[in-house]
Amino acid sequence: MLSLAEENYLKSIFHLSRTASPVSTNEIAEALKTTAASVTEMIKRLSAKSFVSYQKYHGVVLTVSGEAAALTIVRKHRLWECFLVEKLGLAWDEVHDVAEQLEHIQSPLLIEKLDTFLGRPVTDPHGHPIPDKNGKMKAEHQQPLSEGEAGSEAFVASVRNSSAQFLQYLDKLGIKIGTQIIIEERTPFDGSITVVVAGKRKQVLSREVSDNILIRK
Repeated sequence: MLSLAEENYLKSIFHLSRTASPVSTNEIAEALKTTAASVTEMIKRLSAKSFVSYQKYHGVVLTVSGEAAALTIVRKHRLWECFLVEKLGLAWDEVHDVAEQLEHIQSPLLIEKLDTFLGRPVTDPHGHPIPDKNGKMKAEHQQPLSEGEAGSEAFVASVRNSSAQFLQYLDKLGIKIGTQIIIEERTPFDGSITVVVAGKRKQVLSREVSDNILIRK
């Protein structure tokens, strides 16, 4: 059995390792809003349980058992987000914090029943892939909207930033998962782009916004 704090660390290391591995203790401390000393102490605990491998000055990597545990937590989190949106009618900007609490429920049977009840979804409301019970995730080529070519058509696949503020901003723009985006023009000076949303709304998006929207063809 893992404690709630241990599960949060494993999940954080998993997410951070998607972009760079090994993961530094400073990156973990920043992501979890804690101190480097607290991270070091927790890493020692997780290492003793064989969930992570740590080398001083090199960073942290998940072991096979550590990644399996992290994927289970991610799976539960994303399935609960689907349930909260699809069955309880919560908005996509309202579910993250609630799912953070529900992801720690220790009942494989409940999660399997939940997966079946939802029709075994492969992505959550933010477009993120849901690991199956074996830890496998559907792979799909996605790229930041900021890298799309002028004159091209694409569809919103997922978002990098799942904060309530960012999702609420996308709602105001009429952008959600699956929305058609036509890239009309790119401004070299500041990286902003002009797009047509859902075939009717012309918007100018900043580089930061378009970096956090992932698209597929």
